[in-house]
Amino acid sequence: MRQFGEAPPPLTFFEKLKEGLAKSAGTLGLEALVKKKLDDASLEELEEALIRADLGAAAAHDITQAVAKGRYDENIATYDLRRILAEEIGKILRPVARPLLIDGGKKPFVILVAGVNGTGKTTTIGKIAAKLVREGQKVVLAAGDTFRAAAIEQLQIWGKRAGAEVVARAPGTDAAGLAFDALTRARQSGADVLLIDTAGRLQNKAGLMAELGKIARVIKKLDPEAPHATLLVLDATTGQNAIAQVEAFAASVPLTGLVMTKLDGTAKGGILVALAAKFGVPVNFIGIGEREEDLQPFEADAFAKALTGAA
Repeated sequence: MRQFGEAPPPLTFFEKLKEGLAKSAGTLGLEALVKKKLDDASLEELEEALIRADLGAAAAHDITQAVAKGRYDENIATYDLRRILAEEIGKILRPVARPLLIDGGKKPFVILVAGVNGTGKTTTIGKIAAKLVREGQKVVLAAGDTFRAAAIEQLQIWGKRAGAEVVARAPGTDAAGLAFDALTRARQSGADVLLIDTAGRLQNKAGLMAELGKIARVIKKLDPEAPHATLLVLDATTGQNAIAQVEAFAASVPLTGLVMTKLDGTAKGGILVALAAKFGVPVNFIGIGEREEDLQPFEADAFAKALTGAA
């Protein structure tokens, strides 16, 4: 029991996730649906609600069909509908819920991080670095977003905070050359992991996308297997635009994992379901805030419950 005047305990990550996805859960409008039987009209409403929540047409259709199976023309309680939806969404998400694994046999393990401006890419790199350092890994960061002085400075701040060395050059420096230098430095210092930031390139700027491919090619001169992981950071608030981003970036470099940020307070959290159904690319992390602990490994069932308000 909490004493009078005592501060409440901090929210757990799941509690923050549930709170953050409340808008997405509200978009489903399940309370209105349960007042009627599951007939063609109400199922069509459910499918439309799932599409509005950015789950995508294909996933929305499949989930609706699964809900209707064995329950057609029956009344269904809100609790049961949420539980069923969470289970069906969980089935789609479980195959992509995979943590970022660092192969200790590849030293340094090179992680290339991409994403458009505003997704929280540089902050995400800092948070991942802090987690790795805390786990005993020696980490080097490459400030490869050379177009923005602010990004270089931001990564240096995160590096200092995390206890990771940062390789940076003046704004406007060739990003591929900097990545090459950073990998050389990481090797010399015996680093376990090298995280490379890249410019916040837009998917319709062919020149910048080509530069991402150039970075990958240049570091292969030192390590033919590098990058060992390529993460794409996505902003949940962009909704369906995230699909175009995955398609564009995957055309430049093979993606090994996704990081979905800004899930706190968005009505578009269902986009993660659409991405899982369409691409099957592993989701390594999700983010719900600015602090280091607000970035956590993706857990499919917890996310599905938070998205549907099932728990």
